[in-house]
Amino acid sequence: MTRNASAGHVEVYGKSVQALVNAMEFLKLKAQRVLASHGIEPLDPEKWYPMPSVLDSFDDILKQVGPNTTRAIGRAVPKSAVFPPGIDSFGSALNSLDVAYRMNHRGKGDIGSYRFFPESERAARMVADNPYPCEFDQGIMEALYDRFQPKGSIRLRIDHDPAGCRGKGGRSCTYHLKW
Repeated sequence: MTRNASAGHVEVYGKSVQALVNAMEFLKLKAQRVLASHGIEPLDPEKWYPMPSVLDSFDDILKQVGPNTTRAIGRAVPKSAVFPPGIDSFGSALNSLDVAYRMNHRGKGDIGSYRFFPESERAARMVADNPYPCEFDQGIMEALYDRFQPKGSIRLRIDHDPAGCRGKGGRSCTYHLKW
């Protein structure tokens, strides 16, 4: 995964990090041990933690437990992290994802972004150039869909564009969403 070197001066809000523990319900002790091994102990949802420590924790979770758990952590983020007010639809949730991302990170440095491009009433493209794993991003989008499921929609389909991937050294990942 490609990481921006300036992320060393960025902190992540504890409520956002709490998603890692919440998603690993049956492996909560393991999650706490992984966080502690990177200096996040005890986890306080109201504190801020160095982004490199959080990213290293994600790497360890991905290696030790796998991509499904990383996706589950992403699915838990909207329940824990701070989001802007006034979100009332899946489209507005996707459109506000970058704002929410910035509400949960602070400090100096380029943390990347989420860029939302609506393509039709039931399709969009999301470009993520942040340092988090692909599965994490996909989990967040799935959770937003579940929370703001569009009327008449049965499921969300997320296709990861093979043209580029941060997990394979690319600068960003592009996701094609249809619902």
